[in-house]
Amino acid sequence: MANILIIDDEEKLRALLKRIIALEGYKVCDVATLAAGRSILSKQHFDIVLCDVKLPDGNGVDFTKEVKEKHPDAAIVLLTAYGNIPDGVRAIKNGAFDYLVKGDDNDKIIPLLSRAAEYAASTQATLHHETATIKYGFESIIGNCAALLDAVQLAKRVAPTDAAVLLTGQTGTGKEVFAQAIHNGSTYARHAFVALNCATFSKDLMESELFGHKAGAFTGAARDKKGLVEEAKDGTLFLDEIGELPMSLQPKLLRLLENGTYIRVGDTKEQKTSLRIIAATNRDLQQEIAEGRFRSDLYYRIAVFTIELPSLAERVEDIPLLATYFLDKYAAKAHKNVHQLSKEALEALKRQEWKGNVRELKNVMERAVILEDTETIQLKNLPVAFQHCTAKHNPLHLATIEQQHIQKVLAHTKGNKAEAARLLDIGVATLYRKLDEYGLK
Repeated sequence: MANILIIDDEEKLRALLKRIIALEGYKVCDVATLAAGRSILSKQHFDIVLCDVKLPDGNGVDFTKEVKEKHPDAAIVLLTAYGNIPDGVRAIKNGAFDYLVKGDDNDKIIPLLSRAAEYAASTQATLHHETATIKYGFESIIGNCAALLDAVQLAKRVAPTDAAVLLTGQTGTGKEVFAQAIHNGSTYARHAFVALNCATFSKDLMESELFGHKAGAFTGAARDKKGLVEEAKDGTLFLDEIGELPMSLQPKLLRLLENGTYIRVGDTKEQKTSLRIIAATNRDLQQEIAEGRFRSDLYYRIAVFTIELPSLAERVEDIPLLATYFLDKYAAKAHKNVHQLSKEALEALKRQEWKGNVRELKNVMERAVILEDTETIQLKNLPVAFQHCTAKHNPLHLATIEQQHIQKVLAHTKGNKAEAARLLDIGVATLYRKLDEYGLK
């Protein structure tokens, strides 16, 4: 639910509004002056600001413009004791979502706040997408391994076209970053990049989120709502986890892909649009088709150009580069002077399976930065499992095979390192270095 700030100098009215609004499930804060409002807005995010027009230290109409400049995603609703039309017009010009007359419009407060919350959520999503399109280009894809560079080259080749793209690979491999880079490298880059995770919503909500709905289409649909297809007009719609899309919606997406048409929930009029679809999945869609969970005609329509992204286990050589990138990012965010990883910490990172891929590495580095008090990330500040990771190596890595062989030889010699070194045909000093490197001491 939305966060709401009430600014009103009438204590009894403020308390009444707070109680009414809180009963609807909203989170509510209240203050008595504009100065207090400015202070709390500088520290906390609010989706809706419910503000009196006449306050001891200023005018709510003027305050509206000030708030919208600093918080463009907030919905401002003004409260006035009198139905002053000029004030109302000026308030709307300054960016107010709406205004209410105290006493006369009490029954309108909750429906209005519901609409204001929808507006705030939609505005926040739009601003997020605009920021995302600026933020991610091909230069934001970090790594030098051959498999990743091949994927980048394919993405660069398809970006300027209008072909549908299917990104495949394990969860956390960076499919959305690739999708944004493809968008930014295309003719669609002047318009929105809109992302939807198909696993997020129920079937009914998914249809409304994707195609929009008409007022009255279902309980709670108080007004017409744009779907993400409309938000992405002339831009790119990124459908993550496309394998989770309900079967009942797959024909509707197919129609959108084939002729650019769709119908809002509760409407009978067909809408037409132009946009590019980029989809992503960590599932085997061919297997999903065989098991009757995905339409083959939709698959061939979204998989015009397929790019498979490598897992982090397939690009171990990129781990130092990625870890350093995330280290710098989170150190700057936390205002900490942490700028490198210890040899032990880096080796532990390189030995992991990384089932969560780049996303897991990102989370591990953020945690390590929070815990580290020196200039260097130490092994002790990585997750406990990373500090005792000898049993979880990728069996195909050369380092894993070497480590396992050393362990077998040591078991054979019952821990006699000199004998083990002789059997391995290496010096004792080299063996000790290997034991230290693999954390086997």
